[in-house]
Amino acid sequence: MKVLLRSYTALVLLFLVTPMLVVVPLSFSSGEVLTLPMPGLSLRWYEDFFTSGRWLTATRNSVVVGLHTAVLASLLGTLAAFGLFLWGGRVPRLPLAALSLPLVVPSVIAGVAMYFAFALVGLTSTLSGLILAHTVLALPYVVVTVLASLQGFDRSLLRAATSLGAPFHVVLGRVVLPLIAPAVAAGALFAFATSFDELIVALFIAGPEQFTLPRQMLAGLREFLSPTICAAAVVLTLVSVALLALHQLLLGRPES
Repeated sequence: MKVLLRSYTALVLLFLVTPMLVVVPLSFSSGEVLTLPMPGLSLRWYEDFFTSGRWLTATRNSVVVGLHTAVLASLLGTLAAFGLFLWGGRVPRLPLAALSLPLVVPSVIAGVAMYFAFALVGLTSTLSGLILAHTVLALPYVVVTVLASLQGFDRSLLRAATSLGAPFHVVLGRVVLPLIAPAVAAGALFAFATSFDELIVALFIAGPEQFTLPRQMLAGLREFLSPTICAAAVVLTLVSVALLALHQLLLGRPES
């Protein structure tokens, strides 16, 4: 039974990875269009990706938005998780469900809702609006990760700190955060990866000057089918895999 289960798992993984196995060799093609078999091998499309103004701008926007999203989502998500933890007893279902809504609401519906909400306050077609939108999407990952870490937190440490006269911000900064730092860092990485890969909401919120890397890839598919898109896909995949691997590494570390 174990051999059959492992074989089935391997087939599923192969099915998921096969499209990427096609993209990788195409990114090294020397041809002008995406064709198989390839006419030859070349690094020209990686050179185009790392030197072209539109690709560099899109990558810079993705990194800037991702970093700001990671910081905001980590701050708000950690505070929300700590608030739920302090609720006492079992974690309340209604607030947790409300915070988890971005995980279950389809991206198109979330994008439309954010567009109308942000349009009322002038945040559409702005970098700030895109950062806030991505923060909303990434927040549940931080909350879930930090809340899971807090389940093993010793509440007597909080009582000891408060009994000694420590204010809330001191308790949070010197008692709680050092113990859950790996979970907070893991949540921040997941928030960055979520923002870096996001496309649908960016289509609604971002303007021409806020093109992110996924949006630039979509525009490239519509306007000019260049192998540079394959090079960008490989780079995007490598970054995402590295972030998720680091995320798992941080989650696996014992809390000090």
